[in-house]
Amino acid sequence: MNLPNLITFSRLLGVPFLLYGLQQPTMQNRWICLVIFLVAAGTDWLDGYLARKLNQITDLGKFLDPLVDKLLVLAPLLALIEINKVPAWGVFLILARELTIAGWRVNKTAISGANIWGKLKTVSQIIAIALLIAPLSDFWTIPSLVTFWISVILTLISGAIYLWPSKSIETTDTN
Repeated sequence: MNLPNLITFSRLLGVPFLLYGLQQPTMQNRWICLVIFLVAAGTDWLDGYLARKLNQITDLGKFLDPLVDKLLVLAPLLALIEINKVPAWGVFLILARELTIAGWRVNKTAISGANIWGKLKTVSQIIAIALLIAPLSDFWTIPSLVTFWISVILTLISGAIYLWPSKSIETTDTN
């Protein structure tokens, strides 16, 4: 396992702390969770940068990075449902997309990296979750929810774009 893959795997270490801290969402715990989340999310950029710079892009990294991203995003979203910050059906849409793409990837022999839509989805989710975790004033409630719904929309769009080319290729191959 190379350095970028170790950094990717280390991102998982923040998840239990996020879940624990958001079970008792005091102002102090939410600030701590925000820092943990942002540091963990920052490693997503770092591992990709190092993989490219050190020429250590691997199939394991291409598989592990999006999987860890999903866990880092879904864990706090599930906790945010519990403390009534986001509606469960919005998180369900994100979860449904992520499971669909993960299931689709299982049958692929080559693993491709994220496209621009996948990256936009991830960035929008990170921003939304950060705003929702942070113990901000009531003024930020609506902007935080708008950001969450933008991330849901980008998640669905990126999933559709990810699957769309495969359908046209499969149709062409069967004729």
